[in-house]
Amino acid sequence: MSTVHPAAASSDLVAEAGSTLLVLLNFVEGVQCWVKDRNGVYCWVNRAFLLNYSMDASPDAVVGKTDYDLSPKHLADQFRLDDSQVIEGESILNRLELVGRFDHISNWCLTTKIPVRLGDGTITGTAGITRAANAQELTAPSHPDLGLSRALTFVREHHSAPISNHSLAEICGRSVRALERLFVRELRLTPQQYLRRIRVRLSCHDLIFSQWSLSEVALRHGFCDQSHFTREFRQETQMPPRAYRLRYRCTAEPAPL
Repeated sequence: MSTVHPAAASSDLVAEAGSTLLVLLNFVEGVQCWVKDRNGVYCWVNRAFLLNYSMDASPDAVVGKTDYDLSPKHLADQFRLDDSQVIEGESILNRLELVGRFDHISNWCLTTKIPVRLGDGTITGTAGITRAANAQELTAPSHPDLGLSRALTFVREHHSAPISNHSLAEICGRSVRALERLFVRELRLTPQQYLRRIRVRLSCHDLIFSQWSLSEVALRHGFCDQSHFTREFRQETQMPPRAYRLRYRCTAEPAPL
């Protein structure tokens, strides 16, 4: 009579329970859950996610879409940046951020995003959850993510203008050194590296969907000239902006970040 090793049986049970756990997440009130592939395309969402966007009760209403189909561009840009960070193997834990709704109102939420890995460790996508932040979490001045979220929001809204670490530190209510430590700890980037990434990533949309020249795109996103834009863009994406435009311009979806 053959016997099954307890560890193997446990592993099989966990694998078989995966789809059941996804069903259970439909009954967690007020917590949105999702899974995306490496290109930011939704593969699965729970009922709370659908309700947040006032969609049909079937996940088919969102599966196959991206954040650009569901959220304002400035929020979708940030979500795609987060996805690129998670695809690289970094988790985002309890970040305070703005999340859109069907009525075009954005609410502050606490969001966690992690990589989805195969058994061999290969990252195939991202998974996340988010819930509305409560009053205590929103008003706690010591909450590290609140200061970070203020800084990230300011960078997104003013990325085309010069932004110093000192000005970001004032927005966060921290010293410059504390601000720099916060960015490196949470984003694995310095404030100026993050600003460069934001400028480059937001310029991608204009490269694909606008008729502006490279110099016009450069100035719209805070680069002093086309040469500066090309240098920074190549460093971030490993290709010059002209090649990026030619490669992705004919696609209907925003290019993967």
